[in-house]
Amino acid sequence: MYVATKGGERAIDAAHQWLSDERRGDRSVPELSVAQIREQMALAVNRVMAEGSLYDPELAALAIKQARGDLIEAVFLIRAYRTTLPRFGASVPVETDRMDIIRRISATFKDAPGGQILGPTFDYTHRLLDFKLMADGEASEALRKEAEAVVAPHILQLLDQDGLMEPLSDGDETPPDLTREPLEMPADRPLRLQALARGDEGFVLSMAYSTQRGYGRTHAFVGELRIGTCAVEMEIPELGFAVEIGEIELTECETVNQFTGSKSEPPQFTRGYGLVLGQSERKSISMSLVDRALRWEELGEDNVGAPAQDAEFVLYHCDNIQATGFLEHIKLPHYVDFQSELELIRKLRREAADAQVKEAAE
Repeated sequence: MYVATKGGERAIDAAHQWLSDERRGDRSVPELSVAQIREQMALAVNRVMAEGSLYDPELAALAIKQARGDLIEAVFLIRAYRTTLPRFGASVPVETDRMDIIRRISATFKDAPGGQILGPTFDYTHRLLDFKLMADGEASEALRKEAEAVVAPHILQLLDQDGLMEPLSDGDETPPDLTREPLEMPADRPLRLQALARGDEGFVLSMAYSTQRGYGRTHAFVGELRIGTCAVEMEIPELGFAVEIGEIELTECETVNQFTGSKSEPPQFTRGYGLVLGQSERKSISMSLVDRALRWEELGEDNVGAPAQDAEFVLYHCDNIQATGFLEHIKLPHYVDFQSELELIRKLRREAADAQVKEAAE
């Protein structure tokens, strides 16, 4: 521990108190409750849960409040808390085709079985500031309706039936758990998907955007984007069957990408996949694009040198907690290191000055 001056601990305590005071803000304004954050800032809560790898809206809302709205700091708090939790077992794979859907769209089929469900979305808003919200205005009760969830099959099953999509592979082995084991290279697809699912949304978005601008070979269509709740089940050895222990909200995206084929395989569409906790469609679409870009080798494609095709570059840099820790550690005292650099610079300057004097004398 660095202690620059006497009373360093007192200074740190004072900094914590100051932070608490700044978090509270103007006392004349009512304090923001955790329940308000959970219910009215749901998309921020969803992002913290996704990148924190912990589905708990209440704790995510608390972390956002504690972090003063800094979502990366909130993710850090959630991940730190997650390490203290005991693990009682593992759930069985979630069946997303049995999802209670509140939003479901496709850019590939207009009249898909089950229909298009617009759901709660910003897609059709005018992106104009609504000053009614500043005046604490709310929508009329007559316009507020409870969303009725539906269950519908995956749209890409239409292409599956005709053999136009690459077949899904069922992995027999349990994939490694990135929340309990460090990332190692080379990383297979299940591990890559885990890293992308909890990666920084902005970074994954920028990687996905780069593939659309030509830094990669992925011309994608959104085969299906669905948002809804899925039952979580766990097998109980004493019972001999799985029981439902709860439900979680998920966003799933499947993209349809360009043809591939070989002498033994007919041309067919390939897949990109994204699955994220909560309602987070921008993240899930971005994840599916980057997933597809990272599959170049297994699909026998050329590596054009795009950043999104470099698994080590993408996976090691998408984790905002790792990035934050490495970046912010340079704020900490580096007095000894800097003094050595300073002494080196002074020595080089003295040597250069002496050389100039000697050259002038000659």
